[in-house]
Amino acid sequence: MLFRDRADAASRLARRLVAYKGQHPLVLGVPRGGVPMARIVADALDGDVDVVLVRKLRAPGQPELAIGAVDERGTVLKGAYYDVADDAYLRNEIRTQQDIMRARRQMYTRTHGAISPAGRIVIIVDDGIATGSSMLAAIRAVRAAKPKRIVVGIGVAPSESLAAIKKEADEVVCLETPAGFRSVGQFFEDFSEVTDDMVVAALTRLASVASAGKRA
Repeated sequence: MLFRDRADAASRLARRLVAYKGQHPLVLGVPRGGVPMARIVADALDGDVDVVLVRKLRAPGQPELAIGAVDERGTVLKGAYYDVADDAYLRNEIRTQQDIMRARRQMYTRTHGAISPAGRIVIIVDDGIATGSSMLAAIRAVRAAKPKRIVVGIGVAPSESLAAIKKEADEVVCLETPAGFRSVGQFFEDFSEVTDDMVVAALTRLASVASAGKRA
């Protein structure tokens, strides 16, 4: 195993990204697994934390196979197998994933609203990537908001997917690019499910601590 758990990977990423401490970066986690990691990175770098919402588009009859991705604005990134689906299926799948993103945005950022990436150094964090379609969609969604710089921080990825990410981001920090890649989870000793409640807790923890301090 390369990592004990996501916290281990996040701590290692934070050390690799220490040059951004003092520049108040906006650290965006890709839900769900990337959000607790983004919290750790943001705390280490004295940055803000939020989510970037993108969803993979699932192949007909093969929900684990990504044929593309869609962001909150409805922008679609076509993957290698995009054409296996017909137009009616794609319209329905895009609508389904957008509905999920709207619900998650309301759930995750109900206490503070989304943080604008405009003019900010933005660090997009995830535990790992496989095809890279969701991360590419995330980069393009953030790029549309005109950030100062986009940095991608990833625990683990196959080299071919990482090459595509490097073409889109200003900087990529990937801790490991092992041979024999099958799935992200195979490289974590503990790859437990991250729940929506855990995401909300990661996003609201500092706000709660600040409020408690003011009351004291």
